[in-house]
Amino acid sequence: MLLPERVKYRKQHRGRMCGKAYRGSLVSFGDFGIKSMEPHRVTSRQIEACRLIITKAVSKTGKYWIRIFPDKPVTKKAAETRMGSGKGDVDHWEAVVKPGRIMFEFNGIDETKALQVTRLVSAKLPMRVKLQSRVEQEAV
Repeated sequence: MLLPERVKYRKQHRGRMCGKAYRGSLVSFGDFGIKSMEPHRVTSRQIEACRLIITKAVSKTGKYWIRIFPDKPVTKKAAETRMGSGKGDVDHWEAVVKPGRIMFEFNGIDETKALQVTRLVSAKLPMRVKLQSRVEQEAV
C-alpha cells in the first residue's frame, strides 16, 4: 500500500475540503481519466483496490497512472481508552480529493471497456466518479 517514506510532522489536523480542484483537473497522460465528483478522503487501501482493477483491464494493451497519493496521516486511539492523554497513533494514510480531480488515468483500451472499468472502480471508492476522456476535454 502507498504511504510516504517520511514526513515533516507525524500527526495532522483533519482540515477542510471546501472548493473545487483546479490542479490535477485535466486528463494529462492517458486517453481516459476517472474524475471525482464529490469531496472525500480516499484511503491507501481504496487506491490499491482501484489499482488492481485498472491493472487487470489495461495490463497487456495499455498503461495507467495514479494521480493521487495518500500523504495525510489519520490517527486513532486504542479501544477502551479514557479521554485525554493526547492524540492517538497514526492508523492509516489518506489522500484528500476535491471535486473535479482526476484520480486515475489509463490508455490502450476502447471507450466501452473504459466505462466498464470506471463502473468497477466506482464501487471501490467512497464518492461518485465519472469517466473523462481527453477528446471530450479538448472539445470543451
